[in-house]
Amino acid sequence: DYYLADFTPDPSVLADLGLDALGVGSDRGADDRVLVVVRPPPETSAYHAHNPLYEGVVDRLVADPRAVAVLLPRTEGQRAAAIARAEPTLVIPERAIDAQSLIACSDLVVSAGGTMNREAVALGVPVLTIFTGRMGAVDERLIADGRLAELRDPGALELRKRSAEPGPVSPRDPALLADAALEAAEGR
Repeated sequence: DYYLADFTPDPSVLADLGLDALGVGSDRGADDRVLVVVRPPPETSAYHAHNPLYEGVVDRLVADPRAVAVLLPRTEGQRAAAIARAEPTLVIPERAIDAQSLIACSDLVVSAGGTMNREAVALGVPVLTIFTGRMGAVDERLIADGRLAELRDPGALELRKRSAEPGPVSPRDPALLADAALEAAEGR
């Protein structure tokens, strides 16, 4: 919540990805497409485990005519597999993009990654985790607070437009965090 406190999304990321050709405009309220950002599970980390949810989510999204999914692969293998699907509504960026702006402009994030999930939470975007390993304490807290949800059945994935404007919903003032840290360090 702190490091995105003063973040202002740049909707031009949508045109940069060619999403306007798929009916996703920079004025998200004017289109009827559901824009979903998808982050695959890690494949090379120490905590990697087979994750069948990911493929099920991608299958669910490409089957729904309202959905446009931007898949942000972690590895060249994931990129190649996604491109090989040749699905017109599955967009795989060719280069690094402004992922925070993309998240802020999206209707939903479905991810097996902690950082991207937490960014979506901070930006007020609905987010579903498909991580199948042991959840970290931050994610457990976000789930308990209703700010992050677990998706265990891709068939249960509900696609709906988000009505809120992009950007942080209740940004925290980083100065308050710094003051609290200084007080703690001084023993007050």
